[in-house]
Amino acid sequence: MHDESLAREVEQRVAEMGYEMVELEQAGSRARPILRLYLDRPDSKPGEPALSIDDCTSVSRALEPWLDAREGLSDRYVLEVSSPGVERPLVRPRDWDRFAGAEVAVKGREPLAGRAKRLEGTLLGLRGEEGDRRVALRLGDGDEVEIPLAEIDRGNLVYRWERGGKGR
Repeated sequence: MHDESLAREVEQRVAEMGYEMVELEQAGSRARPILRLYLDRPDSKPGEPALSIDDCTSVSRALEPWLDAREGLSDRYVLEVSSPGVERPLVRPRDWDRFAGAEVAVKGREPLAGRAKRLEGTLLGLRGEEGDRRVALRLGDGDEVEIPLAEIDRGNLVYRWERGGKGR
């Protein structure tokens, strides 16, 4: 179950509220659909908390009357609104430029840049034109690679947990 028009409309509505839709997962069944909405703030930085519980609650309350009245959506739907977390997925082409300088992981079905199916490195941004977009990465060994966006199945920010505390 995936309704593109629903995703576009939700994206527009959350943008009007000052948020950015990262993803809308549509799961469950037609009789009991589950809508998992992951939001961010357009100006959030890697590793910073993007949303509060109050943000999620206000978006949920604002969307529910509209969803309740939406034709073709079962009245038994479940709406879950949350932050994408510190390892935020990179979904749209603009995400690859916005988070340039951050550590990222990319995964593909086949080895990427002739190396491995999963690579980590510093994101340098998106290069090329529509139809030939490539993600530029500086790998841990210092090599820079460009990976066709079409070959990347999934990309996300990488969060490094700080080890701290006395006596550790």
